[in-house]
Amino acid sequence: MQSHFFAYISKIRWIIRWGLKRNAIPENVMEHSWEVATIAHAMAVIGNRRFGRQYDVNAVATAALYHDVSEVITGDMPTPIKYHSPGMQRAFKEVEVQAERELIGLLPEDLREDFTHLVVSAEVPKDIKRIIKGADTIAAFLKCQEELKAGNKEFSKAAEDIVARISGFDMPEVDTFLEIFSPSYKLTLDELLNGNDKVRKLPLHQQ
Repeated sequence: MQSHFFAYISKIRWIIRWGLKRNAIPENVMEHSWEVATIAHAMAVIGNRRFGRQYDVNAVATAALYHDVSEVITGDMPTPIKYHSPGMQRAFKEVEVQAERELIGLLPEDLREDFTHLVVSAEVPKDIKRIIKGADTIAAFLKCQEELKAGNKEFSKAAEDIVARISGFDMPEVDTFLEIFSPSYKLTLDELLNGNDKVRKLPLHQQ
């Protein structure tokens, strides 16, 4: 039996994120998913090493890779629209759930159970889902900082909202990742290659 599953989800490379904003640096869902997966993996490692967690780091990274595949059907719905009203939020959730189930249906029957806990949001373990949500928010924070650095003020309010969201997470894994890794995102390639370790430690809202 042939399956269209992977050919279909590979099309997420053509889904552009932040669609209602002018982007200085376009970002597609495929590259976003890779970034979220690497951040989530790092957060899980940090949690295990520093905070006594027992995350399955490989399960976290894999679930993060698949966390937005339903957008190949739904597209990337901008947050202000998705959460515009309770009715809108419920409607989009129903569409998202149906999209996830349709994707699972593309797989050979004997493989569906293995992918359900990756593709179907309701089946992702809560601790893994929370890590992915934190990583997703960090990725959004880094995107906003990148746009602001490029002089694009279109992302100013989004940056403020995301900083406020991060402050409310109460996840030491999030705080630790940002403290250790986010300052380096401000460096140029030359500075990174030269081992510049004199990154100024700014408050989160100024990064």
